[in-house]
Amino acid sequence: MAVYAIGDVQGCDNELACLLDKLNLQTGDEVWFVGDLVNRGPDSLGVLRRVRALGKAAVCVLGNHDLHLLALGLAGRARGKLDHLAEVLRARDAEELLHWLRHQPLALYRPEMNTLLVHAGVAPDWNPLQTIKLAREVEKTLQGDLAEEFLANMYGDEPALWSSDLKGHDRLRCIVNYLTRSRLVARDGRLDFGQKGPLKDAPDDLQAWFDVPGRASADVRIVFGHWSALGLVQRHNLLGLDTGCVWGRELTAARLDGPAQIVEVPATQ
Repeated sequence: MAVYAIGDVQGCDNELACLLDKLNLQTGDEVWFVGDLVNRGPDSLGVLRRVRALGKAAVCVLGNHDLHLLALGLAGRARGKLDHLAEVLRARDAEELLHWLRHQPLALYRPEMNTLLVHAGVAPDWNPLQTIKLAREVEKTLQGDLAEEFLANMYGDEPALWSSDLKGHDRLRCIVNYLTRSRLVARDGRLDFGQKGPLKDAPDDLQAWFDVPGRASADVRIVFGHWSALGLVQRHNLLGLDTGCVWGRELTAARLDGPAQIVEVPATQ
């Protein structure tokens, strides 16, 4: 059995089809998606249908763009551009696709592989088990009767610093922001949402979430996306797979079991 992870697809269905062909999946293989299946690219609807059709072979942690689609579809939240999401919402199978999407996790942890999958990052003091536990709080809400209320209150940059004392919508929003929007943080772990460029352009008082000294998740391999300005990141216990396909670069897959193997296809537009 092979286990692959694929970076941010963001509506690039042609490239996803080509990448899956190159992977030549066999029975029992798994494909982990780092989130942001949709938006910005030309065919979000095609991507959702393709990934859902993979059945149990596919796992997708939710990214910020996926959550935005759910907010539009379930809570009527009209914030930001629709981009190519309107096509999804008008589709004959929209209800089925949104139901499938809202039942995807926000984090995946496989202890036997020493691997944690998230879309963007984690708070400095979260270990893998705590990350999963906090992600489950959001997942339970998203899949339950309070999903519409949660999605209507999901947006916002505050609170930007995690505390176990947080309650209600503030708590869920903070968890979501760490898992789906993390890039740079202050020295105390406070999220900064103003900087999206490469690390070399980061202000001196900010650092990448994964560079925080003493990070509680440092002993586990974290696979993530979200930060296209970084490109492919391969460090000890760190694998970043957002290689900017939607910006005209590549869509990237990495084999997670056995020897490291990177497979890429170029953007077609």
